Amino acid sequence: MNKLLFTIVILACLCFSAGFPQNAAADVPYRLIQDDSSLRASLKDSWLAETPARVQSKQAEYHTLQGGARIQVRCESGPDEFGIVFAREFKNPASAGSSWPGWAQGSWILTRKKSDGSPVRIRTFLRSDPYVYVQFRPFTAEKCQMDVVVYDAYLVRSMPLAVPFDRLLALPVNEVLALAGAMFPAKYFDSRPNMYRDTRDFIAAVRSKLPGLHYTDDGAIDENGRYVYINSLEYQNPAEPAKTGGLNCSGFAKWIVDGILKPVTGESLPINPLKQTFNGQISSFTQIWDSILDPLFGLNWIRNLAASAGEILRSPSFSALEEFEVRSWPFSQIITRQGSNTVVIPYPGFIAEAGFGIEGLQPLLYTLAINEPGRIYLAAVNDEIGQPVTADNPRGLPRIRRYYHVAVLIPYFDENNAFQVTVFESAAETSFTAFRNRYPGQFVNLVRIPIDGRFDPD
Repeated sequence: MNKLLFTIVILACLCFSAGFPQNAAADVPYRLIQDDSSLRASLKDSWLAETPARVQSKQAEYHTLQGGARIQVRCESGPDEFGIVFAREFKNPASAGSSWPGWAQGSWILTRKKSDGSPVRIRTFLRSDPYVYVQFRPFTAEKCQMDVVVYDAYLVRSMPLAVPFDRLLALPVNEVLALAGAMFPAKYFDSRPNMYRDTRDFIAAVRSKLPGLHYTDDGAIDENGRYVYINSLEYQNPAEPAKTGGLNCSGFAKWIVDGILKPVTGESLPINPLKQTFNGQISSFTQIWDSILDPLFGLNWIRNLAASAGEILRSPSFSALEEFEVRSWPFSQIITRQGSNTVVIPYPGFIAEAGFGIEGLQPLLYTLAINEPGRIYLAAVNDEIGQPVTADNPRGLPRIRRYYHVAVLIPYFDENNAFQVTVFESAAETSFTAFRNRYPGQFVNLVRIPIDGRFDPD
């Protein structure tokens, strides 16, 4: 990764680690961003087309657009490239201070090569999020190429646009996007925080009850409110079965779903039906391993929970697998980092009986938050177990996919319109970064459950 891109990523990470929101409440629908094309045109010779040595020696300048938006123009240098940054002012809603991070809504960056000054790309940020942007690259004398990137996933890649790259230096961004027409996925740049009020209320309600919980292996609460072991249904504490005990990852997911359903039904779900193979489907080939390892337990558990929720909260038709299982995704390539380099790799998306590769989970959750507000997702983490056949191990062992952990993932936009993912697992709240980094190279099957803000598991 070159120094210019590294600087942008580090600034973003500092904001996240400090608890600052990514996105100021002042963000507007991207079509209403104040146009800075006249400013770019006026600075074309002195900044955008200036020789590499001269532009890199320039001090930052400050300009105010006719509509009042303030812009800092500066140069950032890397080992092989340099960028001319038109950084919009970012006002942190948590303080009275302002900054110019380069990814605030409306910011625009031209990257050029140090060797000869030739253009590499233009990147523009339509919302105040360093991981959501549109970029344009040179293509032919008459065309450029457009990419749309959301959390390292390409929603659009290398789409030709009928405009020369040089014209982009002084062309309004909205005019360029209009050339893409319906191929530009505009909805992913215009989230509305008020649509996630119920989600935020739900998260707050769950958090308020976490101090009363603790983890116990194989633990859950049955339909009578008693702490039991999932496998045997025996009381965890026979003396006080309704007061003393804990939850494991699966029992905790049930506790959350019970808290969603109980305000409607007045009851908690029984445990035994959740342990059954979903729809009674089982393969004779794997039956012996099912009895020994129970590899599909986590998958059956979340499917049965989602089916019950769909039927109770919607209608019986919503208990069908195709209604509640997440199977669609809007990208087929993602960016990964290998040392100091960035590499674009294919992303196969949904794989039956496995789900999604965890490397694409964050952009998937971003798009789900936009497409399906008012949903939470139960995740069953899985991986293949067993030893492959090798020269030293000619018999090997069967490769079996085992679902061994369950978590609750809640993607949403906060009051400041910043994208967030809340993770609840094993009777606690954790971070999405910790969850994702814990399972490199593994898969996550997702089922959706609707919510309306109410939560009462008691």
